[in-house]
Amino acid sequence: MKPAPFAYHRPDSVDEALQVLAELGADGKVLAGGQSLVPLLNMRLAAPTALVDINRLDQLAYVRIEESGVRVGATARHADVERDEATYDALPLLRQALTHVAHPTIRNRGTTVGSLVHADPSGEMTAVLALLGGSVEIRTAAATRTVAAADFFLGPLESAVGAGELAASAHFPLPEGNAGTAWVEVARRHGDYAICGVGALVTLDDDLRVAAARAAYISVDATPVVRDLTDAVAGQPHDAADWAAAGALAAGELDPEADIHATAAYRRHLAAVLTARAQRAAATHAEQR
Repeated sequence: MKPAPFAYHRPDSVDEALQVLAELGADGKVLAGGQSLVPLLNMRLAAPTALVDINRLDQLAYVRIEESGVRVGATARHADVERDEATYDALPLLRQALTHVAHPTIRNRGTTVGSLVHADPSGEMTAVLALLGGSVEIRTAAATRTVAAADFFLGPLESAVGAGELAASAHFPLPEGNAGTAWVEVARRHGDYAICGVGALVTLDDDLRVAAARAAYISVDATPVVRDLTDAVAGQPHDAADWAAAGALAAGELDPEADIHATAAYRRHLAAVLTARAQRAAATHAEQR
């Protein structure tokens, strides 16, 4: 299939890109990695009258370690984030999740910020941002605003980025305390969208007992879901905690829908099993860090 006709703009600077987006308004669509957008164009599920290609904006192709977390620029590829050793040392969850994003060929081209803007409820990075309480910096020609993850994902394939706006960067905060993370998911084939995916964040106290436990889920709702599971395991030794109880607590709070890939009951079952597995792995990770 072929996309509908569109005008093509390829700005050389961020200021030029913002100016073009301001002029186009709702008629413009940003093209970064294109791994999600181009298929939508080809299937004519999206038909913007103009594309603004930001791939020349090298000033946004960064992965930076900041005092409070990791900041990823709009044109940084998934592979840039995944392979950056300093980023892995600071925030392992990014690599833990990114290894499940499609295939290396896709990650070499697709952008982390672009995947957030795409807001696919099966996208791993949406849940990572939500679990960490991150944010997205959105710019226009006239102003800059920061939108928290809780307010950024509005629905399936719908984010808070509006007409004339550019998602310039995403900020992934560092967890506080002795925290460990893990990512697990089940898909029909490696690289496919997950039937259910779980990101876990477990914090241990000085005695290596569970102080806090949270999890984020993909493919179970219209937006990434975050649940606090601390009540199920608080105060328990990390290597003997009742992670199955945490999984049961999570599954009881989730209300997934059925589709051609899985029934709602199966997704809820996966959520329980994967939660226990991810939480146990995150606790071990915290103990080892």
